[in-house]
Amino acid sequence: MKRNIILILSILFFCNHLPGQQPRTHYVNPFLGTATLWDANDLGYTPTRRTWGAEVFPGASLPNAMVQVSPVTLFGSGSGYQYEDSVIYAFTHTNKGHWNLCHVPLLPVTGKVSPDNYQSPYTHSNESAHPGYYQVFLERYGINVELTSTLRCAYHKYTYKKGDHIQLLADLSKSNERVRDWHIEKTGKNVFTGFQETGEKIYFYAVSNYGISTVQSLGKDKNIVSLVDFVQDNAARPLELKIGFSFVSIENAKENLSKEIAGKSFAQIQTEAQETWEALLSKIDVSGGSEEQYETFYSSLYRSFLWPALRSDGNGEYVDVNGKVANNGFRYYTNPSFWDDYRNKLILLGILSPDVAADVINSITDKGEKKGFMPTFFHGDHASVFVAGTYLRGIRGFDIERAYRLILKNATIEGAEGRPYLNEYIRKGYISEMDIPHPKLETVAKAAVTKTQEYAYDDYAVALVAKALKDEKNHASLMERSKNYKNLFDPATGHMRPRLENGEWIKNFDPQVPYYEYMYREANGWQSTFFAPHDPEGLIGLYPDKKAFEDKLDSLFSIPWRGYEAHNLSVFIGQYCHGNQPDHNFPYLYYFVGKQEKSQAILDHIMNHFYRMGKEGLSLAGMDDAGEMSSWYVLNAIGLYTFSPADPEYIVSVPLFKKTTLWLGDDDNCTITKQNSGTKITSIISGGKKIDGYFITHNELKNNKDLIILTE
Repeated sequence: MKRNIILILSILFFCNHLPGQQPRTHYVNPFLGTATLWDANDLGYTPTRRTWGAEVFPGASLPNAMVQVSPVTLFGSGSGYQYEDSVIYAFTHTNKGHWNLCHVPLLPVTGKVSPDNYQSPYTHSNESAHPGYYQVFLERYGINVELTSTLRCAYHKYTYKKGDHIQLLADLSKSNERVRDWHIEKTGKNVFTGFQETGEKIYFYAVSNYGISTVQSLGKDKNIVSLVDFVQDNAARPLELKIGFSFVSIENAKENLSKEIAGKSFAQIQTEAQETWEALLSKIDVSGGSEEQYETFYSSLYRSFLWPALRSDGNGEYVDVNGKVANNGFRYYTNPSFWDDYRNKLILLGILSPDVAADVINSITDKGEKKGFMPTFFHGDHASVFVAGTYLRGIRGFDIERAYRLILKNATIEGAEGRPYLNEYIRKGYISEMDIPHPKLETVAKAAVTKTQEYAYDDYAVALVAKALKDEKNHASLMERSKNYKNLFDPATGHMRPRLENGEWIKNFDPQVPYYEYMYREANGWQSTFFAPHDPEGLIGLYPDKKAFEDKLDSLFSIPWRGYEAHNLSVFIGQYCHGNQPDHNFPYLYYFVGKQEKSQAILDHIMNHFYRMGKEGLSLAGMDDAGEMSSWYVLNAIGLYTFSPADPEYIVSVPLFKKTTLWLGDDDNCTITKQNSGTKITSIISGGKKIDGYFITHNELKNNKDLIILTE
C-alpha cells in the first residue's frame, strides 16, 4: 500500500511539472560533502593532518534504508569514501559517515589478485552518482560498476571486457569496525550466502545471473579474502548480483530479496529508487533561486534523510538490544545521532516523514524499556527533545505515555545507561569539573559546563511533555531545573565557566582554548556560553543589559580564532564555529536584542559560503553528522529554523527562495513567500494576520496555509 502511495505521488508530481522544470532528483549531487578542506584560509588554521570533512558517502540508498551501497577508498575513514583518494577497495552495504559500519565489502575483479593488493585506480571523470544510483569504472580491471538498491537489498551490475574471467572478491575481514567473525559459501547453483559480524551481525543472500563454480579463500592468518569464481559461458553479458540483507538471518535476507527485487531488472530498481526520492524531495518545492542554490538545497535535503537506518526485515522481525529476535508491528530503526541531529534533523524528519519519526520513537522506546533507560548518544541525552518536539507537532503513531516514562527516568534517576553525574546535577544544580593543572586539547574529563547546559534543556523538554500529559508536579520541578544553566555563568568574564567540587571557579580558564571533553564538549568557552534555546531572555538577563549582551555576541563573531587545530572544529566566523554543532543556533540571538538584520547577515554568509567550499566546491564546513549540517541549510533556506526543537514552533528568517511550498500532511501545504530582497524583516503575515514577533507555531503553518515574509 505504501509503495502504491509513493508511485501515485511520483505520477502526480511528474504530471504537474512545469515545462522545462527539472525533477528535484536532477539537482541532487551525492558528491557534495565528500571532499576535504585543506585551505588554511577556509579552515581557520593550518592543517597538519587530514581535516574531517562532511564524511558522507556518494553511493546508492533509499530514505532511511537498511542498505547503503557505496565505494570504499579508505577503510577506517568516516564514510569509507574520500573524494581526494585515487583507488577503490570495495563496495560496502551499510553507511552512516561516523567511522563505523561499511559491512560486506565486495569488488569485481579479473586476472591475478592477492589479499593485500586488489584495489583499483579510478577517476572522477568516469564516476557518477544520482539518488539511488552510483557508477564508476575500475581502471585496473576494465570493469564498469553500477549500483542501485531497495530498502533491504543491493543490486550490483558489473560490465566486464569481452573474454575476461569473471570473479568477485569478498574481503569480509574488513569493515569500518572491528570484524569479529565472518563466513561465505556457495549454497546453490548461482547463490552464495554468509554473514559478517562486527558490533552487529549482518547476513546476506546473493543471487547471480551467472553460475558459481567455486568460492575459495586466498591468503592466511588474518589476511584472508574470498574469491567467488563464476562459470564462464561466453555470453558477454554483465555480471548482475541481487543481494538481500538482514540482521536476523540468512532466511530473512532471502525473503527480503524475494519481496523487494524478485524478477525486476536493474533499470526497474534504479527507476523505482529515483521515484522514491522524487516523492520525498518534492515535499518541499522551492522557486525563485539560482541553479546553484537549487543544487545545494536538494542535495542537503537528500542528505538529511539517510539516517536513522532501518533494521527490521520485511516480515517485521529485528534483533533487539538484548540480542533476541522480536516483532512488535513497527519498523525498527537504529538510534538517531542524538547529540548531533536533535537540533534540527529529527524535526525535519517528523515534518516530511512522520511515520518514520514515529517508528524511530517506537524503536528507542523498545530499547529503553529493555535496557532501563531511553537511549543516549555520544555525550548527551536529547531523546527527550525528539519526543517532545515530535509529539507537540501533532505526530502520533507511538505511545507517548511509555516514551514519557523513559525520558522522565533519564531526567530523574542516575544509571549506567542514562545521564552521567545526574545526582550531582540534581543536588547542586550544576556538574562540577575536575581540577586538572595542565589540561590539553584532548583531555577527557566531565565536560561539566556542556552537560549542565544540555541537561537543563533536556529538563525543559521533559517538562513540556509532562505538561501535555497533565503531570503538573514533574512539570513544575523540571521547569525549575531548566534554569540550572545559569549556575555556571560567571559575571566577571561574561562566560559560562566551570566550577570545582567546592564551588569555586576553575582558575586556569581561557575562553578561547578548545577542549575535547574538558569543561566543554568539542568547544571552547565562547562556543558554549550562549546555549539556552529554551530561555534566551533569561540568558540575556544574566548580562547588565541588552546592549552588553549584544556587545558580547558581537565579540563571538569577531574575535579571531587563534589557529587551534582540533578535530570537529573547523570554519569560523570569529569564535563561532559552523563546522560543529554546539553553537548552530547562536546567530539568531540578535533577534532578542532587536537586531534581526544582524542575524540575517550571518545566516546569509553561512549559506552562501560554507556549503560549497574547497577547490571542487564539494566540501562542507564540517561533518554532516547524520544530516544535521544539511538540515541546518534546508531549514534556513526556506526561512524556518528549529531554534528550540522541543517547542512546536520555528523562528522565521529571510528565505533564500522567493517561494517555497512545504508539505505538512496529507492535505496540508504551506506556502512561504518572500517579498523584496532585503535582510531586515519588516513584517510577517500568516493567514492574513500579522505575526507578533518572529516565531510561528507548527499549527499556524498548517492551518493558515501561508507565510509571507516582507523585507527591506
